[in-house]
Amino acid sequence: MAKLMKSSVPFLVCFLVLSTLLVSGVSGYRGGMVGGRSEVSDVKTNKQVQELGRFSVKEFNSHRSLYWKGGGVGKLMFSEVVEAHKQVVSGLKYYLNIVATTQNGEKRMFDSVVVVQPGLRTTELLTFEPSAKLMVRK
Repeated sequence: MAKLMKSSVPFLVCFLVLSTLLVSGVSGYRGGMVGGRSEVSDVKTNKQVQELGRFSVKEFNSHRSLYWKGGGVGKLMFSEVVEAHKQVVSGLKYYLNIVATTQNGEKRMFDSVVVVQPGLRTTELLTFEPSAKLMVRK
């Protein structure tokens, strides 16, 4: 019995070390812990984030009735993403604050949630709605 315990100690130590390395490697995946949100830096110069904002507006314009329960907004024209957060899920989930221009020329802020699954080569718009945040005029 004592011999069995002595031989399992190195195995247990190796298991713990490898587990720790694996967990720290996963939590460092793309800058955040699995399930945790992290802010995207340099949003205005981040081409991928700006393209996701453009995609969100295009999808909204194509399927307005799926995302918009109210009336009074026609097609939108993408201006820019001004803030973004990402979350590691089965892919990456992006939370975007988008400025878009309405048909009457008014700039408005919208919140969008997009899931990107690079392995499956899919991008899906989950939500698109008016933002509760006030838009800062420059």
